[in-house]
Amino acid sequence: PMAVLCISAHWFTRGTLVTAMDQPKTIHDFGRFPKALFDVQYPVPGNPVLAKEVVGLVHKTTVIPDHDWGLDHGTWSVVRQMYPHATIPVLQLSIDYTKGPLFHYELASELAILRKKGVLIMGSGNMVHNLGMLDWRQPESAYDWAAEMDDTFKKLILDSNHSPLIKYDQLGPAARLAIPTPEHFLPLLYTLGLQEQGEPISLFNNKTVM
Repeated sequence: PMAVLCISAHWFTRGTLVTAMDQPKTIHDFGRFPKALFDVQYPVPGNPVLAKEVVGLVHKTTVIPDHDWGLDHGTWSVVRQMYPHATIPVLQLSIDYTKGPLFHYELASELAILRKKGVLIMGSGNMVHNLGMLDWRQPESAYDWAAEMDDTFKKLILDSNHSPLIKYDQLGPAARLAIPTPEHFLPLLYTLGLQEQGEPISLFNNKTVM
């Protein structure tokens, strides 16, 4: 790609921002991890021109250029594995926590033209993300509700059935356990909102790690 635009679960803001600096910093926004992770740097360039284009494309809200944030681990932990030479510009688009799921799904469609220009747009999060329920005493098994929702989400995605995913809070008790807070789920809605009619979908590296 000529650039990467990532919607990361870890940039949750009031309003919608896009990184617009020449050289985004590597943000180590986590704790209690090995020092090796804190030593990681991913010195990719930014792309202020592309950031300005993003601002102009979105009419659903006002996108604000940001010069302070950088790339958080929701972005660099993934992108550096894909493009380790750090030569492809990377931008982040924040998630406005004051808006509902449909807003984010519809906002993504306004960015779709960027794909035709060679921009890879990606969402980084987790469909099932409830760290408060982790049980390290039983690492060999997954909760029934977690496995159930993983299967449900994948089927809806593969069937291009977006409406239940947008209304995920209506999918029952298992969904409320899988998504106790929205930030890790909302990046998925951006990727779904970018899907074109008839565009094929595939799952890769589809594995439950226990």
